Amino acid sequence: MSTLKEILTRRPVAATIRLTVPAAGARPAPPVGPALGQYRLNLMAFCKDFNARTQKYKPDTPMAVTITAFKDNTFEFTVKSPSVTWYLKKAAGIESGSSRPGHVMASTVTLKHIYEIAKVKQSDPYCQYMSLESICKSIIGTANTMGIKVVKELD
Repeated sequence: MSTLKEILTRRPVAATIRLTVPAAGARPAPPVGPALGQYRLNLMAFCKDFNARTQKYKPDTPMAVTITAFKDNTFEFTVKSPSVTWYLKKAAGIESGSSRPGHVMASTVTLKHIYEIAKVKQSDPYCQYMSLESICKSIIGTANTMGIKVVKELD
């Protein structure tokens, strides 16, 4: 339960904006510009902060960002690591998954790849309290739906 002081000091939220922006590549051009400009947010401040936070990732890595815009024209944002499907496509070396998953296999990945992806995803706020085993199981399920076969080790 929130205290009265927390409720009174809470800032009113104007909107929650979800975007996918390339790592260290936020510019005031679309898609960032129109999405933030609509709520009169400071575009350059967002671009500088986002690019500083995502410097450790390779350029053009798609990063999911959730921006909370407040009514006083300020904002907060959280950056999530790239999606599991993006990591699986990179690990398998393919552009897209199978058109018929379960019938046609697009590629294969090893359990080591799955484990490495799970370790990266464990730092996400959403997966923070999940065990590594459950994250791995989720990634294996995603790989199966993409038509990517998971093997113990490559031959």
